[in-house]
Amino acid sequence: MRLSPRTVRETDSPMGATYALLAGRSGERALLDLAQAAPSYPPAAEMIEHVATVARRPDGAAYVPAPGLPRLREAFAADLGQGYRSPVGADQMVVTAGCNQAFCLVAQALTEPGDEVIEVLPYYFNYDMWLRMNGVVPRYLEPGPDLVPTPEAAEALITPRTKAIVLVTPGNPSGVTLPPDVLAGFYAVAKRHDIALIVDETYRSFRGTAQPAHELFAEPDWAGTLVSLHSFSKDLAIPGYRVGAVVASPELNREVMKLLDCVAICPPRVGQEAAWAGLTSAQEWRAERAEEMTEKRRWLETVMADRPGGFELLSRGGFFGWVRHPFAGRGTDDVVRDLITRYDTLVIPGTAFLPDDRQVFRVSFGNVDRAGLTEFAGRLRLMAEDVSG
Repeated sequence: MRLSPRTVRETDSPMGATYALLAGRSGERALLDLAQAAPSYPPAAEMIEHVATVARRPDGAAYVPAPGLPRLREAFAADLGQGYRSPVGADQMVVTAGCNQAFCLVAQALTEPGDEVIEVLPYYFNYDMWLRMNGVVPRYLEPGPDLVPTPEAAEALITPRTKAIVLVTPGNPSGVTLPPDVLAGFYAVAKRHDIALIVDETYRSFRGTAQPAHELFAEPDWAGTLVSLHSFSKDLAIPGYRVGAVVASPELNREVMKLLDCVAICPPRVGQEAAWAGLTSAQEWRAERAEEMTEKRRWLETVMADRPGGFELLSRGGFFGWVRHPFAGRGTDDVVRDLITRYDTLVIPGTAFLPDDRQVFRVSFGNVDRAGLTEFAGRLRLMAEDVSG
């Protein structure tokens, strides 16, 4: 059979390609898995108990309404209202099978082949892959030296084919958290040009502050411009349950539900039940886990402060650190291959998130403790010594 040329030309998933390198590792040391952004702890006990109870009910595995489990939408609306200090209605959200699906459905609803979408570098690779596989042209926005993009630079990239600007904050892979005033500037640009501002807020609970991530929900007509994407995977430690959400206008949500009906009917009920239990019964647990991640980030900053082996931590936040390696004449893919196979340290090369090689790689510190992060810095130093020696 003939395969789609767009799919065939597309690079394989960088995550899968990186994990495949484990087959060649030395095994001299315990593996440091700094690749995937997944919590290393189980969900809260209240969530597990609720899921077990629901599983025994006659309707425990039944479909849910198209927009999502009603009580989950109500609980999430209350959670957003508290977190952003602005009301968000349950009728303004659609539950999806994770944030990845949320983005894919929104992008499909907003674009057609030949349209353009502005992505900030470094981009989240699954979003970039999805756009290109569907014939949408990414326009790459270079950030400033601090990796924070400017609304003015984005506006310079807008053409008659531009349909959206995509922001991820805290960033994946960079960890950079965009300040509220920067987000307000992007909102103003998008509104002025009548395009969507898509903001992936997967890691909003891991910013190290209880202050609102932005004030955009206070805008009286925010739904005409803003599309806010969310995930419960990291927040509630249920990545495999696949549950996220689109928060947007009723018009866009209607199109999202059409697409969702074709690809999944509805997200898994078990994930929605777990998310509801987490939002309503595990708030203290949730805050404690977020603080744990903040402490890990601070420790990563500490162990990288003296640039071990010449490796430099360029940015950090959410679940991630963005690291520059010191080997200017060497490809990053090769450096990462050596880290995995010779030093048993799994990271993702920056070439997965960029159109070119900039000597960087992504570190996810969710899977390791302080001792693991200290060991990570030591392995970087050892690698540099081996190369120079």
